[in-house]
Amino acid sequence: MSRRAVVIGAGLAGMLAAAVLSDAGVDEVIVLDRDELPDQPGHRRGLPQGRHAHLLMAGGIAAMEELVPGVRKRLLAAGAHEIPLNSGMLALTSEGWLRRFKREGPVMLTCSRALVDWVVRTAVLEQTRVEIRRAAAVGLTGTAQRVTGVRTAAPGEEEDLEADLVVDASGRGTRIVPWLERLGITGIRERTVDSGLVNATRIFRTPKGAEKFPLTVLHADPFARRPGRSGMVMPIEDGRWMVSCGGTRGGEPPADPEGFLRYTLALPDPVVGRLISGAEPLTDVHLSRSTSNVRRYLEKSARWPERLVVIGDALGTFNPVYGQGMSVAAFGAQVLGRELARGGPDAPGLARRVLRGAARPVETAWSMAVGQDVLYPGVRGGRPTAADRLVTAYTRRMMRAATGSYAAASALWDVTSMRTPPTRMFHPGAVLAALLGSPLPPSTEPPLTAGERELLRALDRTGLPGV
Repeated sequence: MSRRAVVIGAGLAGMLAAAVLSDAGVDEVIVLDRDELPDQPGHRRGLPQGRHAHLLMAGGIAAMEELVPGVRKRLLAAGAHEIPLNSGMLALTSEGWLRRFKREGPVMLTCSRALVDWVVRTAVLEQTRVEIRRAAAVGLTGTAQRVTGVRTAAPGEEEDLEADLVVDASGRGTRIVPWLERLGITGIRERTVDSGLVNATRIFRTPKGAEKFPLTVLHADPFARRPGRSGMVMPIEDGRWMVSCGGTRGGEPPADPEGFLRYTLALPDPVVGRLISGAEPLTDVHLSRSTSNVRRYLEKSARWPERLVVIGDALGTFNPVYGQGMSVAAFGAQVLGRELARGGPDAPGLARRVLRGAARPVETAWSMAVGQDVLYPGVRGGRPTAADRLVTAYTRRMMRAATGSYAAASALWDVTSMRTPPTRMFHPGAVLAALLGSPLPPSTEPPLTAGERELLRALDRTGLPGV
């Protein structure tokens, strides 16, 4: 008997889910998206954070490679950069600069989000028989016991598209809660935690000679009792730098070019501003305010219909500054693949098992993001609990140790790269490193090599002293 699956959303989560379904032997896989998808890397309206910095962490890379073999090589061939966290990054944390260690550690890929989506979509379409249709999903068909398809709206027509399995991967803008209510499933709990973060991003041409300059990240300080401000210079494809700034409520970056540069120079260290002060801008400054953390506790619903799976941002979205979304989407698709391998698309309880499995990495990412966001002034939707304060105190101690201790730094890198769960921070070696602290005094300036320092002097057009 022929089986059809319908995936709502042609973003990263949707295309990874489509690849999994095709590999599992589903005869027809149709992906729905309201946007006209570009035939080359390009921004699209359905991805509000698409113009801003995205980091593809080691855990997410591994998951994507499992789902779409060869995708890592495709990304690198298209111009993505591979960055070792331990040596290829300048990182200023709330506790000081992290030193750079010449030891093996996790890596991440940096490129535009448009490139990630295009490479994955192209690979999936080449390797499978997945079909993408331009249409908006406007509801579900079926009952509270079983979903039977998707109601779609395309220019000039509306139709019910029957399906043996429906996957909602429609992202931050999902309508899954009202759709479920129309089927008779109510009482879904939702929570929003909003720090008021505004992202501002501008693309520059990478200055000649700076192609190997380290990824530079100035993290916001959630412990300072003032608005968080951050900045990043990230290498992306085609010889460009993506420069992103973020500010929580009361510390938002401006959209005008002069204000943007002033903002970078006023960060806890002016290195971002100095790097771009003489660089050639290629775009205007783009702002985005779609940054709140939103959690839909679908997995806790007392009832759930068969044949309906939800993954990715439709389950939970996170402040994008933490770089978790793409990896969490890949983990959810992995869960779908494992459950399909166990019993096939017709297995009773499949949808509920996928939902619960996909919710685990979502909850981990949510806890990490919200645990910091609730500390910023003016946050809406939460306040730190006693448990949050205990975790915060330990995390700060670990971060302080990581400024000079490889054991502490490697624990942080393993967790932030999503290779291991946060419990890695409580392994005996990590706890000992946190207790012993840094064996080196804190660094008051970026850990640059002599050549990088000379390059920074050459690039600087600010006239500020102390480079």
